[in-house]
Amino acid sequence: MLSEYGLSELLEIGRTPIREALQRLAGEGLVVVLPKRGVLVSETNIRTQLRLLELRREVQRLLAQLAAERATEEERAHFAQIGASLLHAASARDEGLFAQLDRELDECMWKAARNEFITKTMALMRGLSRRFWFEHYRRVGDLPLAATLHSKMAEAIARGHSKDAAAASDRLVDYIESFARETITN
Repeated sequence: MLSEYGLSELLEIGRTPIREALQRLAGEGLVVVLPKRGVLVSETNIRTQLRLLELRREVQRLLAQLAAERATEEERAHFAQIGASLLHAASARDEGLFAQLDRELDECMWKAARNEFITKTMALMRGLSRRFWFEHYRRVGDLPLAATLHSKMAEAIARGHSKDAAAASDRLVDYIESFARETITN
């Protein structure tokens, strides 16, 4: 159990920024605030993850389509660079590079789509999705496949092919759903 006071002492900052950060994390479903008792990191579970993926599939597909349609030439070049770097991360099995590029791809897609509502929705889902991934991927994940699927989506966006970007997004979410279900059996 965590407390505002304990975190404030540990981090050597005031309680107000701690309280604000905890409220934000609670709003994103990453912690549970127990009044007068403290804060718990919320548990990840397969049911929650699968419900999250139902929404993520639809929103991410639209996000990929819009990014492919609306990206500038400079953004397209950046998507191509991210796609190539993801393939490098896949072949090197570089977890840190993959995590960095995954975040960069998300942020580039949000920017290129030019839709703040999709951005807010995806940002809320990202924390929960990433936490589930990092909790389980070493046991059942396939980092090269995940990186390759992300790369295919980035490449389709770079080419401006919205249908291909949507299909690549669906294949990525298919993998993530399969990964989530595999956590049950392993």
